[in-house]
Amino acid sequence: MEHDADVVVAGGGPVGLMLACELALAGVPVVVLERLTEVSTTIKAGAINSPSAEAFYRRGMLPGLAEAQRAALEKFSSFVRGRQAAGASPVRQPPKFAGHFAGIMLRGDLLDESDPDFDGPGPAGEVGLVPQEALERLLNARAAELGVDLRRGVTLTGFDAGEDGVRVHTSAGSLHSGWLVGCDGGRSTVRRLAGFPFPGTAPEITGRQALVELTGAEALGAGWNWTETGTYAHGPIPGRILTVEFDGPPEDRESPVTAEELEASLRRVSGVPDVQIHKVLTATRFTDNARQVPDYRSGRVLLAGDAAHVHSPFGGQGLNLGIGDAMNLGWKLAATVRGWAPEGLLDTYTAERHPLGAWVLEWTRAQVALMRPESHARALRGVISELAGTVTATTFFAKKISGVQQRYDLPGDHPLTGRSAPDLEFSDGTRLADQLRGGQGLLLDLTGDGEVHKRATGYGDRIRLLTADCPGRPDLAGLLVRPDGCTAWAADSPGGPDTGEELAAALRRWFGLPDAMAA
Repeated sequence: MEHDADVVVAGGGPVGLMLACELALAGVPVVVLERLTEVSTTIKAGAINSPSAEAFYRRGMLPGLAEAQRAALEKFSSFVRGRQAAGASPVRQPPKFAGHFAGIMLRGDLLDESDPDFDGPGPAGEVGLVPQEALERLLNARAAELGVDLRRGVTLTGFDAGEDGVRVHTSAGSLHSGWLVGCDGGRSTVRRLAGFPFPGTAPEITGRQALVELTGAEALGAGWNWTETGTYAHGPIPGRILTVEFDGPPEDRESPVTAEELEASLRRVSGVPDVQIHKVLTATRFTDNARQVPDYRSGRVLLAGDAAHVHSPFGGQGLNLGIGDAMNLGWKLAATVRGWAPEGLLDTYTAERHPLGAWVLEWTRAQVALMRPESHARALRGVISELAGTVTATTFFAKKISGVQQRYDLPGDHPLTGRSAPDLEFSDGTRLADQLRGGQGLLLDLTGDGEVHKRATGYGDRIRLLTADCPGRPDLAGLLVRPDGCTAWAADSPGGPDTGEELAAALRRWFGLPDAMAA
């Protein structure tokens, strides 16, 4: 079948754009269908975690993230100044962003940064407060630079999937593609039409988040607050409010969120009768519906992001989980399209990402249970709050929230195997992230070992071979880094009896056979 594009991505939010950029970087023609005509301004996630920051850093996007963070911090300062001017209770400037668990803020000054799990992200570790809208705009610009065919105002209406491709039907006509990836959100059309099972737990809460113009806000508590009727948050930017009520899901999630609805909810939960909302700038409803597809692939149709898993937004895990899906899938699907993928490579997408998605569902369910306005949850929240005031617990929660503990179950005993590759600094002043911008695999030889060079021969543009000196890590002899930044093989001593065979096995597993052997 002749294709109009090798891959069609349904959904042009951050996950769909990230996936499209990874495919385009690998030379795969991709079309993105997005029903919205402009970047969404709906208030959503406010931060990215360490794996996401590293992914963008490795593609040269760190300066844009840093600027977005600077703007976010300025908005926080404006929020603080506004409360001070209104005579409200003071807002303590956090020493360092460390996240929260069920609204229980983690003190960055209690973080044990000597923990080895925090060692490795390099400059990416300095970026975190990046709102989703700013991130989507950065990805939109990057997609344009890479030549991604982004079709806004176009809706996927159906598709016919066969063994050799997918005919995609849209509001603007039909096109043929080799593959279809649904990145079209929690109510995914692709997931529904493809018949993916979606087991999980039903929603029990109604959440509302908005940016508004309001008066009477000086009587609201800053940050997260728990009351007898629910939970609310005010800040950390001017006009941002969030309410959570535990009276079941909303009757209608499709209707616009009005100022009257937000004001009534905020008054009920906060107990502040005089707060008034005069204008809604952006607003959304959410629930704690928690579901996940058992397999992220059905033939030539795949899912990523909220299309594959939904949960409450507490802890800000959803955006990051989706970006991780896109990074994991992008190079594997590109290798499959280009014809060099080893057998079973695409199946490792579900095998590696599904466990992380399942963990996030449990992590968010636990937070909802802790936030309930009833005596047992209140007592447990007191215990967790006390624990969160310790170095050990703060470090535990921060490592979970930041994602620095994430690891894929890969063959090999080295501590780095399966983990995000450390951002090594080489003697010439460059860093490992600089070597990953092209989206290829990287075989790093830190000792000039002839065995490493021999094993890397014949992989063409699939792998870059770099011989370098790394004074800061004299213990390392070499690394094999996948295009998504995951360490596929590592060695501490050159020339060991198993070094060559272990490296050869890792190369075959992730990059197939060398050209000569394949021929």
